[in-house]
Amino acid sequence: MHHRGVADEPREQQTPQAEGRRAVFRVPPTALLTIPILLFCVTPAAFAAPGLQALYILPIAVIVLVAGYRTTATRQGLAVRSLFQTRELAWSDLKGLAITPKSKVQAVLNDGTKVALPSVRTRHIPVLSLVSEGTIADPSGVLDQPEKPEKEEPATEAREKAGETVEEAPAPAEKQ
Repeated sequence: MHHRGVADEPREQQTPQAEGRRAVFRVPPTALLTIPILLFCVTPAAFAAPGLQALYILPIAVIVLVAGYRTTATRQGLAVRSLFQTRELAWSDLKGLAITPKSKVQAVLNDGTKVALPSVRTRHIPVLSLVSEGTIADPSGVLDQPEKPEKEEPATEAREKAGETVEEAPAPAEKQ
């Protein structure tokens, strides 16, 4: 019997997925906390008149929206998932990124068309640059900054490690 999603060959023999970083941008799951509040608010109106029970569709729509919209960035490109479609965009198909007045990011394709990237904001551009391995430039310069050196050792510890003899200065004498 063959189960859905189970491969015929052992796990060790399966080819691993392409290595690299992956970032998923989606509506935070905490947005689902609005559903009980929405149900509480809709209930009095839903029973006020016949047929208004259709208002219970609103919480279901929130669940679908939270679960449905996302952008996944991998080494190969972007996967843009909206309510009714998923679109795969290779990094080579992108001319660049455009930013809307509300700080949303759009992918600009080589032919000039723009594709909205759900849940991606300007603060995420350094992450896209990192995942794309530099294909998308990081205009903020966050990735260009050198790493901070580790905490420097006090001078006496450094000299002791170098083999130098370190003598402590005598404590000042108390005045009587």
